Amino acid sequence: MNKDFLIKDKQTQSINVLDVLKYLLSNWRWYLLSILIFGGYFYYQYNKTPFLYKSSQTVMIKTASNTISSSRITRPNNIYNSVNVNSEILQLRSKELMRNTIGALDANISYKRQNGLRTLELYKTSPFLVKFVDANPNMPQEFTLKSLGKNQLELSEFSNQEEAGKPLVVALNQTVNTPIGKVIITPNPESKYRVNVSEPIQVSKTPIDAMVGYFLSNLEIVQMEDVAILQMTMEDTSPMRAAEMITNLITVYNNMTINDKKALGDTTANFIRDRIAIIETELSGVESQIEGMKTSNQGLDVKSAGEQYWSDSRGYDASSKEIETQMKLVEIMRQRLDDPSKRDELIPSNTGLVDQSIESIITEYNTLLLRRNRLTAGNSSENPIVQDLNTALNALRDNISRAVDNVLTGYRIKVRNLRQEENAAIGRARSMPAKQRMMLSVERQQKVKEELYIFLLNKREENAINQAMTDDNIKVIDSANTSNYPFYPSLLKKLALGIGIGLAIPTAILLLILMLNTKIRYRKDIEDNISVPLVGEIPFSTDLKTAKSDIVIKEQGTDEVTEAFRIFRTNLGFMSAGDKSQKVITFTSFNVGAGKTFSVINLGVSLTYLKKRVVLVDLDLRKGTLSNITKFPMPIGATHYLSDSAITVDEIIYKDRVDANIDIVPIGVIAPNPVELLLSERLDRLFVELKERYDYIIVDNVPLGIVADADIVNRITDVTIFVVRAGKMDRRQLPDIQKLYSSGSLTNLAILLNGVKFTNTGYGGYGYGYGGYGYGYGYGYGNRKKKSFFQKLLGR
Repeated sequence: MNKDFLIKDKQTQSINVLDVLKYLLSNWRWYLLSILIFGGYFYYQYNKTPFLYKSSQTVMIKTASNTISSSRITRPNNIYNSVNVNSEILQLRSKELMRNTIGALDANISYKRQNGLRTLELYKTSPFLVKFVDANPNMPQEFTLKSLGKNQLELSEFSNQEEAGKPLVVALNQTVNTPIGKVIITPNPESKYRVNVSEPIQVSKTPIDAMVGYFLSNLEIVQMEDVAILQMTMEDTSPMRAAEMITNLITVYNNMTINDKKALGDTTANFIRDRIAIIETELSGVESQIEGMKTSNQGLDVKSAGEQYWSDSRGYDASSKEIETQMKLVEIMRQRLDDPSKRDELIPSNTGLVDQSIESIITEYNTLLLRRNRLTAGNSSENPIVQDLNTALNALRDNISRAVDNVLTGYRIKVRNLRQEENAAIGRARSMPAKQRMMLSVERQQKVKEELYIFLLNKREENAINQAMTDDNIKVIDSANTSNYPFYPSLLKKLALGIGIGLAIPTAILLLILMLNTKIRYRKDIEDNISVPLVGEIPFSTDLKTAKSDIVIKEQGTDEVTEAFRIFRTNLGFMSAGDKSQKVITFTSFNVGAGKTFSVINLGVSLTYLKKRVVLVDLDLRKGTLSNITKFPMPIGATHYLSDSAITVDEIIYKDRVDANIDIVPIGVIAPNPVELLLSERLDRLFVELKERYDYIIVDNVPLGIVADADIVNRITDVTIFVVRAGKMDRRQLPDIQKLYSSGSLTNLAILLNGVKFTNTGYGGYGYGYGGYGYGYGYGYGNRKKKSFFQKLLGR
């Protein structure tokens, strides 16, 4: 035997991917079972899960504030521009708006029927409509409705009943007392079902606040790029309800914004009305004063003197009147801004101020105030967007105040200068009577008040026109579009998920078993780690458990165990390479239960099929497993021969105990000093005589390493067969076998791998499995029972 070998640097080689794949594929039955289980589960979930539909529409935000600009006033940090679209989205997602929309559609009342495992929503298609007259709005209500024909219904399964009560039989269009309160049930004229439909319908009324959370969680609003266009999507179990929800959401929102604009118009109208009443009173007083002066002057023409001087003063006077009119408006605005009680009210706009910078920032302030008020109605004041709007409002109000002060100061300077010029002109007319000067002053007051009065009347009409032309804030570009096909659940996705999990779980478990299992299972585990020759593989068979004898091979057998021993026998012939002196074959192992005795007996029987003379020698003096395989008495054995020189070899050889063609040397009795007996020269003499009589002497030795017996017996051994039991011996013991082989401690050491399970795995094998020779090998134990489908599935 050639002992030149290369000891591998690593005792454990990395697992080959192809081998792992073969290992996994060999367990295809578990994959099939797992896929059937998980695929069936997800198919069941698919049929049980309600369908979900999507409805989407595109809208555009229309706001006048997008065009507001001012050459004099700078918006603080462009806060308004940055929060505009986000503010609109937040308002559309507000709880108050959603609450009003649900209430308008009665979307919190649902009608459902069972279709197999799945529940179907009957929104607007239920044959009956239920009105809950006095139900608690904060408590969920539920019952089952079934038509009995002839306008009669059966009500049962009420939500607040602890025990199932007797069903109620009621009539249509009648107020009925039920355990959940009074209800009225009427036919639905829009239903596609007949009124006398007999299938049960589950009616439920959910608190609106609970439905607000449901619809808000299913509502998605996305801004398209950087424009004021929003894509709104609603998911629901009813395609019709999803479409109506997003459609009516915009309708309710536009109604709210229109009401806000009307409120602003009403505030402005009230302000103009109050100012007109005040001016009318003042103008009446001035006109009465003029009338009195003319009466007291007895018709004197006050314009007959100083015509030229007053001509100059009138020009200054006209300019000052115009400015004083503006000052009046600005002062009124100043008083309103300084009034703390009106700080959170809208500031009247479009009041006729010449300075458009003030008008534009007031319009911007009012728009932002309305948005802030709508947000605080449905959200906390701690909302970041609300706080940003409050900051912007304070900054804008401060800007308005500063602008008013600046404009008022400028007007006063202009009026003072004009008055100085006017007074200079009047001074040149000192010769004019005092009454003439008084008349001019009164006429000037009359002129100012007349112009202001006419101006306010014009503004009142403009405000009325603006109120009549109030427009929506949001315009629908693409109306709600709903597909009649559900997007969830998807049968293909469910089955794919089931198949994926069905593949993943067995793979994970099998790989975990593969990684945690350090036992030797296949010849590859040996060949990849050590260089000790492997002379054979004995396959595992469940039929061995039921065998009546330890001899399981047949001379003409075609089973895989018999064939395995033929290969083992052939490989032993190659090891001897024609050397007929190598007759003693010793079996040993590391572990008890490795199958030494089984291998010894069946190898011996296999050799007899070649007409070889074979004797089995039991040198396991401590246990004597080989000697216990037969019920026939064998009173004298090896211990007697080794301890008593009077005993001859013929006395310890028994025939027909194991097989008709095999002789056996038993141990005799359990010896108290087996080491001393094995060291005896009579052991050498025994094997000399046995070699003269037999072609093969097969020795059943004790396990190696437990006691010194195995090392002692090695002196009479020609070939040592180290039996490794697949699934029993740890791979970490392989280096110890390599050391024995490298040091030559055991003569002509070779490994026999016993109990290999080829049928349940392809990992580590070479694809033959003793079934690939074309002989149709079974196990060779006669007629076998036909396996059931489940036995085939489980590989049993």
